[in-house]
Amino acid sequence: MMQLGVLGPLDVRVGGRLVTVGRRHARTVLGILLSARGRNVPVDRLVDALWTQRTPAKPTTSLHSYVSNLRGILEPDRPARTPSRILVSSPEGYALRLDDDAVDAWRFEAAVRRARTVSCAEAGPLLDEALGLWRGDAYGGVGARLVGGRGDRAAGRTAAHGT
Repeated sequence: MMQLGVLGPLDVRVGGRLVTVGRRHARTVLGILLSARGRNVPVDRLVDALWTQRTPAKPTTSLHSYVSNLRGILEPDRPARTPSRILVSSPEGYALRLDDDAVDAWRFEAAVRRARTVSCAEAGPLLDEALGLWRGDAYGGVGARLVGGRGDRAAGRTAAHGT
């Protein structure tokens, strides 16, 4: 079972165990892929986000190294040279294939959507649960500007309250 938290500092748990995504660029790649919610992210977008000033001589090679390391973190028991089932490749880029409940931000969004369809009495506990998922600034340690979010708790409160 995998659980990823982005509603605060990046938190990655594989098999119930906290794992570290050490390098800033690897955390950025993971954050961008998580914010894409399973959609493909083009290599060019990832390269542009990682290197805004001094791009390495072979940026796609460096990116591939970060992706390879992330695959090892996310699927530690995957046999060598077998395709990843979680961080997948396409000719255009990369995507994450995760269950809807694997990411706290996705659970937050689902709870808010559900709360909008039920009575006020039912919505209150759903919204309380959703707000309880927040542990600090969204995508902390990843670079919220890179993942297209405001990255603050106020954004979550605004979404939960519909204002």
